[in-house]
Amino acid sequence: MHIYGRNWKRRELEARVGKIETIGGVRRFRIEDGPEHGVELIQVRNGAGLTYYLNASRALDISLAEYRGVPLSWHSVNGDVHPAYYNPDGTEWSRTAAGGLLMTCGLTQVGSPCQDGEDKLGIHGRIHHTPTRDVSAYGFWDGDDYHMQIRGIMQESRIFAENMQLTREIKTRLGENKIVIHDTVENIGFQTTPFMILYHFNFGFPLMTENTIIEFPSHQVIPRDQHIPVDGFDRWQTPEVNYQERVYYHQIDQAKVNDNLATVYIRNSSFPIEAGNGKIPVTVRLAWNIDNLPNLIQWKMPAAGVYALGIEPANCHVEGRVAERNNKTLIMLEPGESKHYYLELEIVEE
Repeated sequence: MHIYGRNWKRRELEARVGKIETIGGVRRFRIEDGPEHGVELIQVRNGAGLTYYLNASRALDISLAEYRGVPLSWHSVNGDVHPAYYNPDGTEWSRTAAGGLLMTCGLTQVGSPCQDGEDKLGIHGRIHHTPTRDVSAYGFWDGDDYHMQIRGIMQESRIFAENMQLTREIKTRLGENKIVIHDTVENIGFQTTPFMILYHFNFGFPLMTENTIIEFPSHQVIPRDQHIPVDGFDRWQTPEVNYQERVYYHQIDQAKVNDNLATVYIRNSSFPIEAGNGKIPVTVRLAWNIDNLPNLIQWKMPAAGVYALGIEPANCHVEGRVAERNNKTLIMLEPGESKHYYLELEIVEE
């Protein structure tokens, strides 16, 4: 593996430390204060600058992510509040949405509140507030490479209705500034079920500044709301009081897709790394397989006190289940049917 400026073999590193976790590894924590009391976090350190925390109380979503001690992710005013406070009604989701590098939305509803038959559906569904079971978090050697792997299962179910299971596996290799996500969603019930999923990646200050440019793999950009201008979707700005959120739908350009992977680049020419020689160019690369995530939604919200960019690969849009049904774009998962998802995030100094 390559770390600390050179390539090392396993035994060379083991000879220099009492435990490999001195350099990087996996640790589990429990928060003991305030509305975050009882939340279980899993820290992953890769030894090359990347540190992130998985929230086992919330679908193994990713909370704080840092590069060389500097935050990459955006966090809501709520913090990592315990999911017991979750209220599914209307827009009450926003009172306990944690933010962080990743919030998973779904599994049977994404986007605006609506009523689909007898189902009253709140914003963005339940999965972000669903605790993980059968959690495993460990590191292991494969030859001269050390891997950190976290796995868990979430279930969204109710009597006489949906029974959906999300199995999530997240991997990072020592010395490599990359997060790899493998998800499988399966309908383990016995009736055809609406299926909506959106990966709400959130980026914030100081990655997002006036120096930040976003590059999308799109050939057309369509505002969700007609009055919103397209101009400026790929640039950032200073915080603005009373800024109204902007949501854009990106039509992916197949000419910009490689090996079925679409990629968004977030480039900051002066990322403030304190431990080095001042500011350096840093790029965050987010890629995903478009086979089952063909849609790309952008949430631009540089409002004062929020200041967040959302990059959101999805199998739907964000008007809610009823709109998807009316547009004949609602995906239905048959009993026993499963869908597989691959996403990766990488930090590169340029």
